[in-house]
Amino acid sequence: MQGVGFRATVREAARRHEVSGWVRNEPDGSVRMEAQGAPDEIDRLRQAVRSAMRGFIADEREARLPILDSEAGFEVRR
Repeated sequence: MQGVGFRATVREAARRHEVSGWVRNEPDGSVRMEAQGAPDEIDRLRQAVRSAMRGFIADEREARLPILDSEAGFEVRR
């Protein structure tokens, strides 16, 4: 969901959790987030985003990806 401050909200939520990764707008109007960290931190991040953006999330999908050891911090990508 673009245009509702979703990326900024995700970035702020990620800063409160021990995760790294990124969030970006997709060409189809959706928003993609990739985050890595301990499973409980990822769960807390997802819950924080759900809580903050309730009413704006129409669909949510999860996929397991390889860990990137070189990744640090959390950023908004363009």
